[in-house]
Amino acid sequence: MTATDRATELVEAAAQAAADKLAHDIIAYDVSDVLAITDAFLLASAPNDRQVKSIVDGIEERLLKTFGTKPVRREGEREGRWVLLDYVDIVVHVQHAEERVFYALERLWKDCPAIPLPEDAAATRGRAAEHAQQERAAEAGVRGGEDS
Repeated sequence: MTATDRATELVEAAAQAAADKLAHDIIAYDVSDVLAITDAFLLASAPNDRQVKSIVDGIEERLLKTFGTKPVRREGEREGRWVLLDYVDIVVHVQHAEERVFYALERLWKDCPAIPLPEDAAATRGRAAEHAQQERAAEAGVRGGEDS
């Protein structure tokens, strides 16, 4: 079994919306063979809580405008560190870069086929880990400066 055409269209639109809001490491997996609850997962990340929320808003706006669909479930919005949008056909995870590196959801789904994404979205790979490291280094520098 493979992801439905609708799931693939939703993934592509959500991925493009995430890329338009400068999301990092956008990737999608066809999980239809291993999960009965959805066809695809879309993962994206951002370097801060505000951008996570902006990406989520962009995805919701795009899918509502293009397909007339709203998520049936939305979790994690208050904290802005990891927001889950459940559209039944797809589940979108937008994570703060640190959560993305720590939880490494790609590890869980690495055996599932990747879904091809629009060029803008595919070009974002590798940025989440880089930004998380930069933020930790910046925090360490600030703390180090306070100690002197």
